[in-house]
Amino acid sequence: MKVRRIAFVALGILLLMPFSLVYGATVHGTVKNGTTGKTVGDVEVILIQLQGGMQPVLNSKTNAQGQFTFDHPSIGAQPMLVRAVYKGINFHTPLPPGRNELEVEVFEPSRDPKTIKVDTHFVVFQPNGATLEVGEEFAIKNDSQPAQAYFRPDGNFEFAIPDGASLKQIAAQGPSGMPVVQAPIDRGKNRYSVAYAFRPGENGVRFSYELPYGGNAATIKLPTVYPGARLVLVAPPTVQVSADGLMSGGQEQGMNLYSRDGLAANSILAVSLSGTAPPPSSNDSADADGGPQNREAQQGSGPSSGVAIQAVPGRLDGLKWYIVGGFLCLFALMAMILARKPVVAIAGGPSEGVAVPPSPRPSKKTASSSTVGPSAPSANLAEVDAAVGTSLDALKDTLFRLELRRQAGTISADEYNQERARAEKVLRDLVRG
Repeated sequence: MKVRRIAFVALGILLLMPFSLVYGATVHGTVKNGTTGKTVGDVEVILIQLQGGMQPVLNSKTNAQGQFTFDHPSIGAQPMLVRAVYKGINFHTPLPPGRNELEVEVFEPSRDPKTIKVDTHFVVFQPNGATLEVGEEFAIKNDSQPAQAYFRPDGNFEFAIPDGASLKQIAAQGPSGMPVVQAPIDRGKNRYSVAYAFRPGENGVRFSYELPYGGNAATIKLPTVYPGARLVLVAPPTVQVSADGLMSGGQEQGMNLYSRDGLAANSILAVSLSGTAPPPSSNDSADADGGPQNREAQQGSGPSSGVAIQAVPGRLDGLKWYIVGGFLCLFALMAMILARKPVVAIAGGPSEGVAVPPSPRPSKKTASSSTVGPSAPSANLAEVDAAVGTSLDALKDTLFRLELRRQAGTISADEYNQERARAEKVLRDLVRG
């Protein structure tokens, strides 16, 4: 136990050091075709540095066995990406610090729109003075058999924004949970599209825009492009929301939910909103001080961890992981000015906030349980030891995702400092525990 404690403290020190002092500068990778299950030779692979806006720093090609190697001082010093260009399509795989082996998966392309299905369309409203901040995300599934990536170079996913809206940013993510900023293809009349390879599994497209909000009220005409998707609206409780056929869905993380089914393609739903942003709460102050009320979570391809989830009415039970994981990622990764009130935001993933793992500390009962028998203390210490190891892994992932957001420019300097301070506090608590 003493040896493990020393190793634990050493790992804690390493986690608090800059990434550039921790890891090496070489990665060995393999490109595998997810459609055929075979490795792929003669594929161009590119090492991308996120700092400065996705800058390519090395180019290579796979050998006959689909293998490649990158040597660069930035590897391990910061989160990076590896891009494999297969049949003219970019497939990105995150390269976090500490990894020296990587598998990059590519797929055979499909141009068939039926390859994907839009399950849910989320819209989040947040007043900001005379401006209404709006974030939207589409949850997209690719269940193709055999597994293929849906892609069209002229644009394969289309969306529309309301009249008078100012588009801010677009990002798309695949099952890996790594959002990649997309260049919009202007289709005219407030319609845009992106050219992105939707891999098998859970994908997402998210974007943000602003609208005038004079007099703390507005009627937003939301365009619907894809039929059959459930529409979920999210707004602060201080904002009144009404629309034809809209049903209340309860609350998640202090935000009101509304849903609407059965919208046809290319239809418009008029949503009336009135009210202001909620005032800062005492919980917000506790969060800023590094308290346990952290509500942000990284967007990923699965449910967000570390988020307390309230009960949702039955008709929305199937959506709560999308809502909690997906929308948290949306606000965090799109760097929208929505930090006044922690919200159920996207993954997505996920939204990419930081989920701080709880500090596993032995309770008083555990600490005094040596009276039970001679084997009880060692058993309890083993349990704490295992919990510490699990929390360290989670904390390491948390710090990586935080650095990833900083390098990608999707988090402000103040937010970065606050979130890193929280993570470091958890680490110190673990060491003291």
